[in-house]
Amino acid sequence: MKKFDELKNLLASIEADADKFYNKANSAAGTRVRKGMQDLKNLAQEIRLEIQESKNKA
Repeated sequence: MKKFDELKNLLASIEADADKFYNKANSAAGTRVRKGMQDLKNLAQEIRLEIQESKNKA
C-alpha cells in the first residue's frame, strides 16, 4: 500500500504544473508534467510487478 500512496501523492504534485501548462501556456510546467508522468509510469510498473509477485506466491 505504501507505493500506491506514493503514486497518489505524485499525481497530486503534478496537478498544479498541469494547470499551469494547459491554462496558462507555461511550457516549463509542461516539461515538469512530462517528467512526473514518466515517474508515474515507472511507479505503476513497480506496483504491477509487486502485485503479480504476491499473486504468484499465493
